[in-house]
Amino acid sequence: MPVQSSSASSVTYSTAHGPLVFGPRCLIMGILNVTPDSFSDGGRYSDVDNAVARALELATQGADLIDIGAESTRPGATAVSAAEQIRRAIPVIQKARKNGLAIPISIDTRLAKVAAAALDAGADIVNDISAARQDRDMPKLLAERRVPFVVMHMQGTPETMQNAPAYADVTREVARFFIDRAEVLGDAGVDVGKMIVDPGIGFGKTLQHNLTLIHGLAAMRGRWPMLVGVSRKRFIGELAGAASPEDRVMGTAGAVAHCVLSGVEMVRVHDVAEMRQVVRVCDAIRLAGAESA
Repeated sequence: MPVQSSSASSVTYSTAHGPLVFGPRCLIMGILNVTPDSFSDGGRYSDVDNAVARALELATQGADLIDIGAESTRPGATAVSAAEQIRRAIPVIQKARKNGLAIPISIDTRLAKVAAAALDAGADIVNDISAARQDRDMPKLLAERRVPFVVMHMQGTPETMQNAPAYADVTREVARFFIDRAEVLGDAGVDVGKMIVDPGIGFGKTLQHNLTLIHGLAAMRGRWPMLVGVSRKRFIGELAGAASPEDRVMGTAGAVAHCVLSGVEMVRVHDVAEMRQVVRVCDAIRLAGAESA
């Protein structure tokens, strides 16, 4: 179970490479895609040495943990086999640890075999965008390893998720999803006291769904720490008129600022150095407001 701190709003999840303390400030998860086809940086870090150098750079820039993904989950992407994900990700994790990366690593995968191999290689957290629904072995792995894990909401799969997503009340349905998944996983022996929730911005949502969820983040926060990923996403491009993901940094900053001011415990970003400034300033504003209340 998580260890409660002296603050009622703070909780700590232990990992083999240091604690994740949620609450006093918003944590920064740095994105490292070791894929040839991710929507923003596909191919840039598919070489092991380039990927390791980037992981170390993200840590230097202020990332609290690194999220390594070996399968693109952009809209329309097809699934990648466990063997190929392992081939892409495991050497990066091993070499990053060997070269001194000391902060926690999250493995972004839907497959238990990949998660297990990554944990054995030095990863600490499982980030499963399917919320342990795709691979029936994932709940068993989480129960056995008892590591922190991310449960993300997604309607459909990456191949189908943007085919006319629909909700009666997107905020209520996403919040209910976390409760339902916690019940199912708890019944499977998983320690849901180590769960992190992610509303899945851009995963089976329209522009309006995304905006509604982001607007309602403060109301959605509850039993578990929340991770939100808005970095360079398509909805920012639609709003800002920025076709290229690399041109969406300022739009990302605006969305990240709202997340932090809403009390979100962790943000997932490509541009760690820039977003670190945003997070620090917004954390200071948020905490000043709490102290004066």
